[in-house]
Amino acid sequence: MFFWEEDSIEYELFKQYELPLIALGVDFSNQDVCDALEGCTYGLEDAFRSAIEYILWLKEHDREVFPNAVLISALQRQWKPSHWHSGYFDKPDVQSIGQKWWNGAAKMWGWDIRNQLVSDVCYEDGKEFILFMNGKSLLVETAWRWGWERVREFAET
Repeated sequence: MFFWEEDSIEYELFKQYELPLIALGVDFSNQDVCDALEGCTYGLEDAFRSAIEYILWLKEHDREVFPNAVLISALQRQWKPSHWHSGYFDKPDVQSIGQKWWNGAAKMWGWDIRNQLVSDVCYEDGKEFILFMNGKSLLVETAWRWGWERVREFAET
């Protein structure tokens, strides 16, 4: 699926916006989305930002949302964001389940304990993993099913 070298600006931009767009419903395995990404020769960040803005606007106004179609249009028509601000990344709709778990761990355990137990939350092959300081890892989906106490015990042993 990747059209860019891992050390390219385009790849870096893609990785920055990938999880928020997935959280909003974009399917990067969809062939039409892949074709639009491949055909986008410039304005990639503007297209990502515009798609996020518009999808959020549609959701806020209780309109039907087709995230793939929105991103494809933004890429092909080179949309420019009209009211972009980095605060969009803090909206729950834009956060991945891993980001929501990370924030929840700070609320449930406190920042210090979370930071002592959790090394990182990472995304790989369509899955989000929690990496613990003890060397263990756990799928974020599993962590949500287990609950806070069981995950903390797992991280501490």
